Parts: sequence; structure tokens; C-alpha cells
Amino acid sequence: MAKTPMMQQYDDAKAVCGDAVLLFRMGDFYELFYEDAKTAAQTLGLTLTSRDKGENPIPMAGFPHHQLDNYLGKLITAGHRAAVCEQVEDPKQAKGLVKREVTRVVSPGTVTDDALLDPRESNYLAAVAIDTSKGKKGDPERVGVAWADLSTGRFQAAVFPARQLADQLARISPSECLLPDDAKTLALDLEDSFFLTQRPDWSFALAAAEKALQKQFGSNTLAGFGFDENDSPAIRAAGALLDYLHETQKASLDHFDALLPYRVGSTLEIDEATRRSLELTRTIREGRREGSLLAVLDQCVTAMGSRLLADFLANPLTDRTLIELRLDAVEELVGDPNLRRQLREHLAGVYDLERLLGRVATGRASPRDLSFVGRTLASLPKLKAKLTKRRSSLLQELEINLDLCAELRSQLEMALIEDCPLQPRDGGFIRPGYHQPLDDLRELAVGGKQWIARYQAEQIASSGIPSMKVGYNRVFGYYIEVTNAQRDKIPDHFIRKQTLKNAERYITPELKEYEEKVVTADDQAKELEYELFVALRDQVHAGTQRLQKTAKILSQLDVLAGLAELAQLRGYCRPQIVDEPILDIRDGRHPVLDMLKTDGTFVPNDCQAGEEHGTMLLITGPNMAGKSTYIRQTALLAIMAQLGSFTPASSAVIGVADRVFARVGASDELSKGQSTFMVEMTETARILNNATVHSLVILDEIGRGTSTYDGVSLAWAIVEHLHDRIGCRTLFATHYHELTDLKSSLPGVRNLNVAVKEWDDNVVFLHKIVAGAADKSYGIHVARLAGVPRQVNERAKQILSHLEAEHLDESGRPKLAAQTRVKRPKGDLQLTLFAPYDHPLLEVIRETDIDNLTPMAALQQLIAWRDQLRQEEDKR
Repeated sequence: MAKTPMMQQYDDAKAVCGDAVLLFRMGDFYELFYEDAKTAAQTLGLTLTSRDKGENPIPMAGFPHHQLDNYLGKLITAGHRAAVCEQVEDPKQAKGLVKREVTRVVSPGTVTDDALLDPRESNYLAAVAIDTSKGKKGDPERVGVAWADLSTGRFQAAVFPARQLADQLARISPSECLLPDDAKTLALDLEDSFFLTQRPDWSFALAAAEKALQKQFGSNTLAGFGFDENDSPAIRAAGALLDYLHETQKASLDHFDALLPYRVGSTLEIDEATRRSLELTRTIREGRREGSLLAVLDQCVTAMGSRLLADFLANPLTDRTLIELRLDAVEELVGDPNLRRQLREHLAGVYDLERLLGRVATGRASPRDLSFVGRTLASLPKLKAKLTKRRSSLLQELEINLDLCAELRSQLEMALIEDCPLQPRDGGFIRPGYHQPLDDLRELAVGGKQWIARYQAEQIASSGIPSMKVGYNRVFGYYIEVTNAQRDKIPDHFIRKQTLKNAERYITPELKEYEEKVVTADDQAKELEYELFVALRDQVHAGTQRLQKTAKILSQLDVLAGLAELAQLRGYCRPQIVDEPILDIRDGRHPVLDMLKTDGTFVPNDCQAGEEHGTMLLITGPNMAGKSTYIRQTALLAIMAQLGSFTPASSAVIGVADRVFARVGASDELSKGQSTFMVEMTETARILNNATVHSLVILDEIGRGTSTYDGVSLAWAIVEHLHDRIGCRTLFATHYHELTDLKSSLPGVRNLNVAVKEWDDNVVFLHKIVAGAADKSYGIHVARLAGVPRQVNERAKQILSHLEAEHLDESGRPKLAAQTRVKRPKGDLQLTLFAPYDHPLLEVIRETDIDNLTPMAALQQLIAWRDQLRQEEDKR
């Protein structure tokens, strides 16, 4: 059966959008057919009907056009891509079938509609290009990653070691990730974490990428943006991303005016497991923003500020000078409550300029969007005035660079009314007096009262009929009404149109001509108004670069003022930032729990770590007493300090960390065949292989996922490795009391425990960290508090007493610790389970000049080396 022209048009559109669900505009509805209709019926709850009922009916579903945003959001949330096919010509003017085209393809990473986005979060699209060079095992050594936010125009790229890909994607947190078709293994690794879109391999080609990027930015080279030949994987990823945006958006991308390089080392490295464990942006259990560190820090009054703060938290600084610049600005705003209040009041009236510009660039801005740009610009002079004569360098710089864009503001204010509509075709948003031809058309459209009054007066004067009046109704249009009493005076050129009970209605050629003008005036006015709107939109578009810089300044001001507001509200202190790897936090508080708990109920604690106080802090104590809270809050305070925030403490000295690692909690990856313990050991191995002396490591209950002796042995060896080989600041919470004996053999170990008050077989957790090791874990007491039956608890006590008799010596110390303890003079070699260690003797052998040794001297040297090795074995 031959297809109708309409269905052939549908098939052509479907061929363009590939696997996307096609929303096909038909009059006032979007219709879906075939498998797309079935998908929509199931996902959107639409009624599934059919078209061309007969032997081969076509499944069909649809919804009203004004519900597009709602249904688009549901499709994207359900993991689908959606293509929007619009009518691109006026049906009234179409000759035959109305022309239709796919105007955009919407996917999780290409959403720009406000209704589909969280205003507080960036919406990144990422692309990954695999380096063609291979490592020793045949795996790629490097990957190029590019990420962009279509709604704001932010565009970055970088090259990373392949092993860091998951961590970098966790930092970026893209809504969608593009991969080449041949990256099958990589796709399997990432499919559980990200929405993946496979792209043709050729779209990642280097030559095509360079050409596309140069065309986008109007440059002959990318060197000016900070990229060189070594960055080719990043360029390939950026080119593939840009190609995808052009293919799906079919609109201008002029707001992408630069590709910024991201350099590893300029920001604090935080791996995927650590971000999850510390709940930086999402809670572990529910995956919600509320309850995370980001939610506590976010006191911003603009959506732009909230997004920038999230970026600050994802990328804390490692440059002490830059950290101090932010802290100086926050400190000035903390110390000047009036300035902070006034800045926040003005910022509260600012609209989301970044996303407004994104919609302008892609041609999807509304008159209301342009009015919001104008209102935002109107608030800038007062903001700029408040920033004059500031002490901090950063606030001075922001004031200097804040572009008021006065000409554009003036144009928008003159052109647009206060309350603009969403649809430019509806009209009614251009101010009267802005454009005289438009005013004339509007006057005609509303009946031209002045013209009617003048015409009526002229006809009365010429006819001598004082009661004559000119009127209008929707059925007959314009008319001249004369009472029957004056019927004899009717001029000859009057044409009778309607007879009433006591009057007659007439029309004249002049009035008929005027009526035709009025009838078309409304359409002409709306068309002219749309042209004026497009001209205004183009003016805003032309100022995109200036406006983007202004948006960045406003978002920075909002973040700084928000951090200052939080510091003032919660009594935070300015941290002292130093280069040495130390921590000296007094009365530190967990920022999230401190906010959630009633004021004064959270118990603050000190934390001192470094060469003077010991780099390895072993924290013991019962469950529920606060060990995990203590170690997490230390990491969170360090991260807060390095993003430029004050910290919840009475004082804090924080050495800049290059990396923060946290291994907290239990999880498994059954889909990848990894048990809880395997995940724990994988994450621990990453820490041991990547931490440096400047890192901060947080470990909680390492080794608990296996047998007791296995777990103790691993935990013991891990502590020794961190102490001897790395020497970084480490907080190690554990129930293995055997480890506390390491203090006697490792000079950098310091024992801490959580204080407990015990009486009459009851315990009270004081949540206070004190010096020394805990004497027991109180696990049976915790079990009772949790509601474990009394019989189980009593039996557990009996078993515990037998086990302690077997494994504790006369002094109550674990026998395992006594057997394992090794006293090693300072400088002795410590062997490790995790990596080969070069014996000092090897260096002596390397430096020996064998060619110039006599046979006797060589024999004596061998004997000396043998004796040295025997002595070391005897010591062990």
C-alpha cells in the first residue's frame, strides 16, 4: 500500500534523527508513530491508537503542542533522546503539504529549556577520545576529554592518563557522554554510571576536529587557547562534541567563543570514591543534593552563583596565592555586614544571564528572556558602586571588569514593556513610542478611534444628519447608522448594508477601504513586532562576549558573598593556609551535621597532624561514637579551605593538599564481579599507589571485609606503608585495637580514641576525641541499643569473654600485637607488601668501581656485604 505524502514526510524526518523518539508536529498536536508511539505510550502514559485502520494499522500516540516541555522532560529522564519536527511554514500560506523539518534533537546533555534543567547545576555534555598510542599491555595510556554546557557556552578540554578517566568524569559529572563506536570496552565500564551515546569513529578525527574548532572560534590555530601537539586527544574529543551539537541543535553556537584547557595539578585531585564517600555533592544513600556539603555551602541568591560554587567544590585550588585571594574577599565581606547585605539584595534581582545568553545564541530566546537581560543590566550600576574602594584585590578586580553594557541596557529598556510574553509571535511587548510604524498599525488594529471620530464628523457636516454615527461589529464590520427619521437625507454614495427596526446601516467605499486596512493591521503589527524582536535579539547576541564576562563576575560575587554569609551565620573562622603538610584544627565541626543539629549540640574536636604531632592518627573507639564523623570532617574542612571558604572551627592551620583520598563505608560492584572487599582493596590500592607526602588520606575500618587475621594483617601493613613509604597526613579509624601498638615502633603514629562514659553496664558516647587508645569497642552495647534480643546479647558476652581470654595477655593487650611488634631503629629498612623496595646495599653495589678492584679487595668487599645482610636478618 502506497504511503500518504504525510507519512512519507514522517519517514524522511525519522531517517534524519536516527534512534531518537520523533515528535512530529501536526497542527496543534505532536504525533508519534510506529515503535515511537509504543515507547511514548509506555513512558508518557499516552493512549495508544492507530492510523489508517485496516490490514496494517500504524500505531499512533500524541499530545497537545503546549505540553512539549513536560513530555520532553519525561522522555529525557527515562533515558531517551527526542527529536522535534516542527512546521516551518505557515499552514495558511502553504501550497499543498506543510513543510516540516527536524529543528533539534534533545538528549540529556543538550537540554536548554528551563523547565528541564536544575538552575543550580551545570548540564555538561562530555566526549572521550582514546589516544592511538598504546601502553605495554596494549591499553591506551591517555584519553582526551572535552566537556561543554550548551545552556551557558562553557567549553573545556584536557588530556588525562587513561586510569584517571572515571575520576575525571566523576568530577565533571556529565549528563551525557559521547564515545567512539570502537570503544566497546570503555562503554561497558562506563554504562552503569553515565548516559552514553555512541558516535562514528570518523567524528573523532583530528584533522576534522581542528578545522571545525578553528571555524567555530575564527582562528587559524588552537595554540592561542593553550593547546599544543601533545593535546591532540583533547582536540579530537572537543571536535566530536562540537560536531554532535551542530548535528542535534541546528542552530547557532556562537556563545561557544573559546575552548579552555584544563590542567591537572592546578586543582585538588579528588577521585570518584572519595567524592562519594565524603558526600560532597550528593548523599550516598539517596543521591540527593540536600544533606551534602554543597547544600550547606550554597547560600547563593542566583542560579549562576550556585553553579559556580559547585564548580569550586569540584575543583578546589592548590595554588596558595589564589586561595588567599578568595579568602581575602570573603573576609572583607564577613567584616562588612552592610556591604554583604546590599550586594546580596542587588544580586537577588539578577536573572540567569548565562542561560539567557545560551537561548539567545541558539535562537530560542523569548521576549521575556530579553526583558530579563535588560533588568539584569539595570541592576549593575548599583552593584558596581558598592564595589568601589574595596580592600581585597579580588573584589577590586571584579569591580574594574564589571561591564555595565549601558547602550544595550538603554535599547532594551526603551523597546520592551515590563511584563513581556513568552511567544514573540503573540506580539504586544514593544513599548508604544518605540517604533512609529508599529504604533500606526496598532492604532488601526484597535479601530483607529481618532480616524473614526474625524470621519464621523466629516459625514455629519456634509450630510446634515447630526444623529449619524459610525460603528463596528464582528459580523458586518464597519458601518454608518442613520435613524429612519433622517432617511431622506442619505447621500447617494451610501450603500445600504443592514435594516434595523428604527434605523438603517450603510457602508461607503472609503469606510470599506479603511476596514480592510484594520483587518490586516493586526497581522501586520505582529509581523513587524516580530522583526523588531529579532533585531533586539541580534543586538544581545552581538554583545555575547561582554555579557558572558559580566555573568561570570556576577556569579563570583554571589559565591563570595554567600560564603561570607555562611561564615557569619555559623561562626566560621578564616583558615591559615600554609605550604607545609600539616593540620592544626581547633574545635573543628562537621559542616553538614553542625548545620542539621540543634545549635550547641554538636561536639567540636581538635585535629593536629604533621611532622611535629605525627602524620598517622589511629582513631579507635566504639561504633556510633563519632570516629567516622571526625575523620570525614577533617577532610571536608581541608576541602572547604582550599576552595576559598571559611571553616567551622575556632582556628585552623591547613597545609595545601595535592590530593584527598577517602576510603569510607562499604559497597560492592556486583555487575562488574567485584565484592565489597574487592572494591575496598581496589580503592585502597589506588591510595597507596598515588598518594604523596602532601596528600590527605582518610581511611575507615580497612580490612573489615575479610577474616579477622587477614584484616588485621592488611590494616597493619597499610599503616606501615603509609607511614614509611609515603609519610602523608593520614586519619585511620579502626576497631583493630592491635594496631594501636604500632605507636611503639612507628614514630609518626599517634593514638586517639573517642571518649565513652560507662556505668552499670551502660555507656554514654561523649563524641570527644582524646589521646590514647580505646580499651574496647562496646559493640555488644551498641547491639542492645539497636534492639538485638536480650538472649543474643547475653550469649555474645559469654563468647567475648572466652575470646578475650585466648587473645589477650596478662596486661590486657592483644597477643597478636605483642607477637607482631618489631622495634626498628630509625633508618632501618621497612619491607612492604605493596611494592618492591630497593635495599640500600643495591646502591652501594651500583656505585662500586669493580673494574679497578683487585681480586683480594673484591673478595673482602663480598664478605663485608654478606656480614651486613646477616646482621640485618638477625635484627629482624
